[in-house]
Amino acid sequence: MSLPRIAIDAMGGDEGVRVMVHGAALARRRHDKFSFLLVGDEARIKAALDDHPNMRAASEILHCDEVVAGDEKPSRAIRRAKTTSMGLAIAAVKSGDCGAAVSAGNTGALMAMGKLALRTMPGIDRPALAGLMPTLGDNDVVMLDLGANTDCDARNLVQFAVMGAAYSRIVTGKAAPRVRLLNIGTESIKGTDDLRDASQRLRDATGLAMQFDGFIEADKINRGEVDVVVTDGFSGNIALKAIEGSARFVTDLLRTAFTSSLRSKIGFLVSRPATELLKHHLDPNNHNGGVFLGLNGVIVKSHGSANAQGVANAVDVSARLLEDDITDRIAADLGEIGELSMRDKSVSQETAK
Repeated sequence: MSLPRIAIDAMGGDEGVRVMVHGAALARRRHDKFSFLLVGDEARIKAALDDHPNMRAASEILHCDEVVAGDEKPSRAIRRAKTTSMGLAIAAVKSGDCGAAVSAGNTGALMAMGKLALRTMPGIDRPALAGLMPTLGDNDVVMLDLGANTDCDARNLVQFAVMGAAYSRIVTGKAAPRVRLLNIGTESIKGTDDLRDASQRLRDATGLAMQFDGFIEADKINRGEVDVVVTDGFSGNIALKAIEGSARFVTDLLRTAFTSSLRSKIGFLVSRPATELLKHHLDPNNHNGGVFLGLNGVIVKSHGSANAQGVANAVDVSARLLEDDITDRIAADLGEIGELSMRDKSVSQETAK
C-alpha cells in the first residue's frame, strides 16, 4: 500500500520557498516512498526545484500566491483559508489527498485552521501542540501542551498524556514511555486539584502503554529521566521559552568567555570539539517539528526561522507519524481511558444511590 503524500506550505516561514523545498528534498532522502504536494507560488517553487532533481518526479505543485502573515489574527486567517498556501495545504489533508501538512507559518492560524478543517478525534476534547526537546539521556523528551490551550482540566491533561505517550513510542521506540505531569513539586499533595485528579486517573488506568509515576519539576525536564512531560499550554509555553532562553544564554556566555582574551581564544581552540557538540545539541533546528496531536490528520509546525535541516526534521516527523499511524495508536489508548471513565461514572452513580 502506498503511503499518503505530504503537503508542504512552501510560502510559510522567514525564508519561504527556497528553504521549504530544500528541507523537503533532504527529508525525502530518508523517506523516498513519500511524494509531496508543494503549495505556493508556482514560478518560485519550480525555480527552487531546479536545485533538487530528486524532488521533481515526486512533487506536484498547487499554485497559490497568498500567504498567511506572521502577525495575522487566526480569525482573519480562517476567512482566507481557501486562498492561502497554509489553508490549501490543510484542505489537502481534509480531502484525503494528503496524509499530513507541514508549515512554518503563523502558529495560531495553523492551529485554528487545522482544528476547524480536521476536527478533533473521537475522545479528544482539545488538540495539543507537542514538541521535542533535548535531554542528557539517549532520547529527546516529548512535551505538551506548548501553547495551544492555556487553561486545561484533569480530563484534558489525561488526554494529553495518552497522545504524548503514543507520539513518544514512535520517536523513541519505547513500548512504555515514562510519563510525568509538570508540577511545582513531586509530592502527591502538591499542585492544583486538576493536576492531582489527572495523576490519580492515570495511575488507575493500568492498561495504558506508558509508565506513569506522578509529577516532575521543571528543572528535571531535560535530565533524561522522563520521556513525556504533560502540562497545560500556559505553563508549557513558559517552560519552553525559559529552556530555550537558558540555552541561548549558555551559548552566548561561552562565546563571550572564549573571546575575552588571547588565552581564552587558545582555550577555545583546544575545547572546540566539545563546544561544537554542545552547539549541535542545543540547536533548535535539530529538534524541529511541533505536532498538533488529537486532530483527524497530521499537522506539523516548523519553526519560522528554521533552516533547511530544520525543515527536513519537521517533514521527517510528519513522515514517521504517517508510517506508524499515530491516530490509531492514540485511539487504542483512548479506548482504555474511556473504559476507565465509564467505570468511574458507574461507581459515582452507585454511590449517589
